[in-house]
Amino acid sequence: MVVTGVKDNRLGDSVSILVAAGLVATAFLTALAALTLFRAFELRDPKSRGQSLFSDRASGTVFLFDGETLVDLSPSARSLLSSIPGPGEPLARLHRFLARPFPELASQLATLPERGRLDLVSDPAMRKTTLLSVEERGGLLRLALAEPSGAPDTGPDPFTFAALQREVEDLRTIVAEMPSLCWREDKSGDIIWSNTAYLLMAAEALQPGEELGWPLPRLFDRTATSQNLPGQRARIALSDWRELWFQLDSGVGEGCEGVFFATPVDALVKAETSRKETIQTVSKTFAHLPIGVAVFDQQRQLCILNPALLDLTQLPAEMLTSKTSLISFLDALREARILPEPKDYKSWREALVNMERAASEGLYQETWHLPDGQVFRVSGRPYADGGLMLMFEDVSTETMRARRYRADLELGQSVIDSMEEAIAVFSREGQLVMTNAHYSQLWGRDGAEELGVVPVGQLAVYWQSLTAPGARWSEVEAYVSTVGNRVPWDGEARLNDGRALRFRCAPLAAGATLVAFSVLTGATEEGLQRPAERKQRRG
Repeated sequence: MVVTGVKDNRLGDSVSILVAAGLVATAFLTALAALTLFRAFELRDPKSRGQSLFSDRASGTVFLFDGETLVDLSPSARSLLSSIPGPGEPLARLHRFLARPFPELASQLATLPERGRLDLVSDPAMRKTTLLSVEERGGLLRLALAEPSGAPDTGPDPFTFAALQREVEDLRTIVAEMPSLCWREDKSGDIIWSNTAYLLMAAEALQPGEELGWPLPRLFDRTATSQNLPGQRARIALSDWRELWFQLDSGVGEGCEGVFFATPVDALVKAETSRKETIQTVSKTFAHLPIGVAVFDQQRQLCILNPALLDLTQLPAEMLTSKTSLISFLDALREARILPEPKDYKSWREALVNMERAASEGLYQETWHLPDGQVFRVSGRPYADGGLMLMFEDVSTETMRARRYRADLELGQSVIDSMEEAIAVFSREGQLVMTNAHYSQLWGRDGAEELGVVPVGQLAVYWQSLTAPGARWSEVEAYVSTVGNRVPWDGEARLNDGRALRFRCAPLAAGATLVAFSVLTGATEEGLQRPAERKQRRG
């Protein structure tokens, strides 16, 4: 029994040892699995992966890239990257920047997959020695710039300092070489700094025998810079009698006190001067025209007018010469009863807008009949640079003459319509220019529709078709077409319906010809035939 108990105790101790060993193995495997999962999670998360590889980012200039994507960087690396000019992604810009201090970087990067880490020293030509370490860790590319151990800490790392220094040099070059004049004045007005353009201009402005010295000569009056007016202009007289114009502006912002810029505006000044001279020339030209001219600029302000406009409109000269607007000008015309009065004010205003639009397209032309009997012909035309020109012409006399001419024509027409003869008047060229009502009744066609269209030859053929053979219509055609002295003559014909017809031809003023037709009654026809019979008997 004792032996059995001893065996059982040994068996229990063995089992306990096995259980304890199993617990230790389980704990070890659990810890290993946890580390494996943590590592896997770290590799999946770029930020966590970057943090594990970037424990020293607080010191030195360190970049972490995942392929070509920038994952993280230290503060000094951020400052360096922001100072690198030019386009491109961060990795490409960094390679371009490091190519000068590390000329072997491109060829050494090809061996990085085999070596796993590169340690490069900057070119001896650089002012400071810098170390560059490049390594791959977990698929990330780590670039670190640092000074050799033991080097004194005198400020930013040399690469950041060099980039900032290069930026300052670039800005100095840009300011020095820009075409605009730039200078700085102290409180007393002395020029304490200038760019190259200012120096060259100062040299050109020197009088014979003078030399360029310090402090630099002042090109612009002190008053012009002290006033600090935006957009003001100043003139420089050079030694060769040339004059140059500049627009002065002062620097704004902190640190720009006393900084001034002068931009050349010679072309603009010449254009404005040319425009003024053109306006004066045009005004002198318009001054001798009997037509009133009003020219409005792009803002529809009156900029050119002539004396005839004052005479026609009787508007105050003070108003017209004060750059009045188009609407104010038309309002003044309405108050002076120069505009036709509309039925209501709303439609009148709409008409003004339509008139401006039509005139700007070159389509506006109207005749204004004024209450006092005057008649104005108003025309609108586009003008240079989006301007608008209105022309006012007094056509009262012309209109009255036209009315009188139309009245005379109507009177003359009524006179020949009252005549018993059928009248046809031909011009010197043989065109039918006037007929009366009896003519239309006799020949059965509307003479008014044939005026100025049908020649005498065509009418002679038509008359021949309606009369018996033997009529002397060819002689009538020859008489009408004859130029020179002519004597009246007459003749006879017989219509196809048997009626006797008598016609006579007589010359008129300006080479015109009158041809009159009359139908003979029975008694008249017999009276006309008897002398002919007597003449036949004598024969």
